[in-house]
Amino acid sequence: MVEYRRTEAVGIPRALESRANGRLPWWLPASVILGALLMIAGAVIALVHPAMLVSADAQINSAVRVYAGYLVSRNLALAVMLLVMLGMRARSVLSSLMVLTAIVQILDAGMDALEGRWTIVPGVLIFAIVFFLGAAWLSGRPFWNLAAWRD
Repeated sequence: MVEYRRTEAVGIPRALESRANGRLPWWLPASVILGALLMIAGAVIALVHPAMLVSADAQINSAVRVYAGYLVSRNLALAVMLLVMLGMRARSVLSSLMVLTAIVQILDAGMDALEGRWTIVPGVLIFAIVFFLGAAWLSGRPFWNLAAWRD
């Protein structure tokens, strides 16, 4: 009862307090792990066989390998940090990383659509939406609400 009064005194609503101290729903760590594994797989493909990332008639040259290297760095950094923050149960940082990853996926889907890779656009968008929902669950507020970023 004393703990409830202390948190109430600093303005933390009871629903958010229980969410912050409770267990994560099964789908949230599962989506973070699956998303991180997909990003790691994309990094490995870009590193080992970048031709899989482009159309069959595209020529793989040194410029393509440079940009594939950037994809490797980006994907590995995001994937590792997502998994580390999940393991540390650092909810606010994990929420922020999930929003960042979702925004990257939205931009990737836009590029895929622009370049005519329509078959992968729905999967990338679903990935982004799940990450946006997970970030909103973790913070207790949707990311578009400024109050979600003021903690």
